Amino acid sequence: MRMLHTMLRVGDLEKSLAFYTGPLGMKLAAAARDFEGGRFTLAFVGYGDESDHTVLELTHNWDTKSYDIGSGYGHVALRRRGRLRDLRAAPRAGREDHARARADEARHDGHRIRRGPGRLRRSS
Repeated sequence: MRMLHTMLRVGDLEKSLAFYTGPLGMKLAAAARDFEGGRFTLAFVGYGDESDHTVLELTHNWDTKSYDIGSGYGHVALRRRGRLRDLRAAPRAGREDHARARADEARHDGHRIRRGPGRLRRSS
């Protein structure tokens, strides 16, 4: 299991980028990307690429000017090696049941699953 990134909502993307890339010395992983339909912009910063470092996903929601302490936290993204292989090994008819059982197991521990396992489809 490896942490890929954690998401923070920011009220002022330019100020946030200046902070993370200035005093903290992080690098902008890729140009900030606008999502017109959702009215938000994503920018990833860190000390290396997400392929081998944990990074911060800064999310700027265009219609929100600021957040209270604690309300800007979004999520943590994790990758477990072999997960896709595990699902491929499950009988075709049982794949959905296998994924549901894993989510139920996590819920049993009191955690909330917002999206089931699998690759995130990014907009183009």
